[in-house]
Amino acid sequence: MSNGLIFFGKSKSKIMKIPRPRPFQKRVVIVGAGFAGLTLARKLDADYFQVVLLDKNNYHQFQPLLYQVATAGLEPSSISFPLRKVFQRKKHIVVRMTEVRSIDPAQQKLQTELGELHYDYLVLAQGAATNYFNLTQLQQHAYSMKSVSEALLLRNTLLQHYEQALNVTNPIDRAALLNVVIVGGGPTGVELAGAIAEMKKKILPKDYAELNFKQMHIYLLEAAPGLLNRMSAASGTSVKAYLEELGVEVQTNTSVKDYDGFRVQLSNGDCIYSKNLIWAAGVKGVVIPGIPSGSIAAGNRILVNEYNEVQNAQRVFAIGDIAAMQSSEWPKGHPQVAQVAIQQAGLLAENLRRIVARQSLVSFQYKDRGSMATVGRNLATAEIGRVRLKGFIAWVVWMFIHLMSIIGIKNRLLILVNWAWQYFTYDQSLRLIIQPTSKNNTSVKHEQTIHTSNRVSVPAGM
Repeated sequence: MSNGLIFFGKSKSKIMKIPRPRPFQKRVVIVGAGFAGLTLARKLDADYFQVVLLDKNNYHQFQPLLYQVATAGLEPSSISFPLRKVFQRKKHIVVRMTEVRSIDPAQQKLQTELGELHYDYLVLAQGAATNYFNLTQLQQHAYSMKSVSEALLLRNTLLQHYEQALNVTNPIDRAALLNVVIVGGGPTGVELAGAIAEMKKKILPKDYAELNFKQMHIYLLEAAPGLLNRMSAASGTSVKAYLEELGVEVQTNTSVKDYDGFRVQLSNGDCIYSKNLIWAAGVKGVVIPGIPSGSIAAGNRILVNEYNEVQNAQRVFAIGDIAAMQSSEWPKGHPQVAQVAIQQAGLLAENLRRIVARQSLVSFQYKDRGSMATVGRNLATAEIGRVRLKGFIAWVVWMFIHLMSIIGIKNRLLILVNWAWQYFTYDQSLRLIIQPTSKNNTSVKHEQTIHTSNRVSVPAGM
C-alpha cells in the first residue's frame, strides 16, 4: 500500500515543526498513507488524539487500478487523491511529506528528513515494496508497478517501444520491443496481462498499422501450478481460459532465472526475447532501522500480537502489509491485501481510544470479504463467501466494488466515464508519452538500448 518513506543516513538534530497537541490529546504518528494509514487517520478522534501523518508523497494512491494507468486506461489523477484535501476539515491531523530514517522506541521518537519527531504512539503502515528475491540483474532491468510513478514509467516504456519497433529491421530486436513478459499469476499479473492483450487486439493495430502484431507475444509466467493462488482452483482455471482466449501465453510451474534487459532465462531452459519484463511476483516489507531484529519475520514483515502491537517495542504498532500477525489460522500472517489493512486500521483506532480510556483491548479477527480479479471486458472471477461468480456478473461486481472504493466523487465520475467510453468505443484515449524535464530543459528518459545483431530469424515460439 504506501511504499518508500525509508532512507538511510545520519539523523538531523533539528526538531520537526509540528503544532503542539492540546492538553487532552495524545500524539499518534502514522508512517504511510496507504489503505491502512489513511483509514486509521480518518478514524482517530480529535477528542483524544493529535495525528501526524507522514508519507513521501502528498497523495493517497489506489493501487488496485495502477495497471489501468500503465495500460493507458486511466489518468494517474483518477486514482490519486491529495492528502491535504482529505483532511481539510480535520484540524487535529497534521500532514508532512517526508521520509523516515530511523525510530527509537525507547525514547519514543523518530528521525525524518525534516528532523526529529516525538510521539506518544507510533503506527507503522509503510506497506511493502517489490521483492526481486535477490536477483540483481532482474531488479536492474525489470519493471514493477507499486506506485503511480512506476505505472507511468511502464506506460511510457511500452509506447516508446512500439514507436521504436517501426524503425527496427532485425526481427529479433523487433520481437524484443513488442513482446511483454509478466511474472506473477496473482491478481496484478492477471489483470495486467488481460489489459495488454486487449490493447493488442483492439487498439495497437489501429495506432501502428505498419506493425504486424501477430509477432507480438504476451507471456504470463507463474512458478506455482495455477493462477490466483489465494482463490479456488476453479477460479484459477477460469482465468487461465479467459487469458488464453485473449491470446496470452500462460506458463505455470515456470519461474525466471535471469534477465539482462533483453533475454529472459526461464527455469525450464527456454529463452524469451523481451525488453518489457514486468515483475509482479512478490513483495517484501519496508523495514525502518530501529525495529528490534527479533521482531522481523519472513519477507521483512514486522511481528505483532493480536492487538497489532510490535513485539519488543513499547507503544509501537504495525498494520497492513508490513504487519505479520501469526496464528494457527494464519501461520505466516494475514494476506497482504487492502481488506486486511482497512480492518486492522479500524480496530486499532478503537483500541487506541481504549488505551487512553484504560479499557481492555479487543483482539483482531479478520473477516474475509472475498477475492476477485478481472481479465478484461466481461471477463472476471469473484469469490464472496461460498458464492462464486464468473464472466459478466463477476466483472460488474468487480467494477462496482472498485469504483465505490475510490476516494472522491469527482474521481469516481472520471473513472466511470473512462470505463464507459472504453466499453462502447473499444478505445483508450490516454496513450501519451509524457517525459519529465530537468532544469536544463532536457528530457529525462529511461534507457532505450536496442540490441542489434546479425541474427536474421526469430526462434520458434516467438
